[in-house]
Amino acid sequence: MNIHIDKLIDQFTQKHILVIGDVMLDEYIWGNVNRISPEAPVPVVKLDNVDYHSGGAANVGENVFSLGCEVTMVGLIGNDTNGDTLKNILNKENRFKLHLVQQSKRPTTVKTRIMAQGQQVMRVDNETEETPPSDILEELKSIIGVAMEDVDGVILQDYGKGLFSKEMINWIMQRAKKASLPVYVDPKDHNYSCFSGARLLKPNSSEFWNNVDPNSSFEEAATSLKIDNDYGILLVTRGADGMSIFYDDNKEHIPTIARSVHDVSGAGDTVISTFAICDICGVDPLESAWMSNYAAGKVCEQAGVVPIKIDDLVGIVNHKDD
Repeated sequence: MNIHIDKLIDQFTQKHILVIGDVMLDEYIWGNVNRISPEAPVPVVKLDNVDYHSGGAANVGENVFSLGCEVTMVGLIGNDTNGDTLKNILNKENRFKLHLVQQSKRPTTVKTRIMAQGQQVMRVDNETEETPPSDILEELKSIIGVAMEDVDGVILQDYGKGLFSKEMINWIMQRAKKASLPVYVDPKDHNYSCFSGARLLKPNSSEFWNNVDPNSSFEEAATSLKIDNDYGILLVTRGADGMSIFYDDNKEHIPTIARSVHDVSGAGDTVISTFAICDICGVDPLESAWMSNYAAGKVCEQAGVVPIKIDDLVGIVNHKDD
């Protein structure tokens, strides 16, 4: 890669990113399995400890911050203990300009992962996918409108938990366009046309095929999706098959980098975070994709959802840890 990493890192520290999306609390129940339950053919996990981390869009914010950028984070939580726990994690050391709107009678999204011998045994989700009421949406719009006055780019992280209704997406995209801000989108399975004009759309393979003609070839479907929706860049993450990028008249495939996959949780968050920052700093789209791929491979080598560290990114670019 033709990148002067020290200069690029200096640029990172001068950028301010707005992250909007479905924030979550990740709960990890750690233990060991030594036997199968006599009640059902399932493992018995003997509990060692429980810990909590920021997840979903909050993990995107963690990645962006870990790479040296200033971060404003906007999301929605419930008026509950889990919401308080998530706020306390994100408020630690005043790392973010944090705007978490609380909605009563709405649960804070929690993903509980049961881990044994360092591997995920089961996941339990506590969530709602309901669109927030109009007063909550207006409060979010007010916060986002002000935040857009002082940032260099916007990341939208949609996990399908109700925040990104068509009306909300259209409003955000129009405001970003008016402010001349690039928008980087990690979508769920719907509303792809609402993200028209985005600088980047980054679906995974399943999300991609749910929004294109299944009878088309991958390249034909990707090209049509990009052109029809006026995306600047389409980046499709394809699991073990790596990722494919379409930009201008170019199309490239990048193979998977991870040396030993321990946990893929949060890898997509690392991809969009790394790509957005690099792109905002003027890095070529293909090189931004390569860096994102390396970064995602690095976090997959660790158990749990963890952000990419700046030292790891330096090592990636310098090929010190190949």
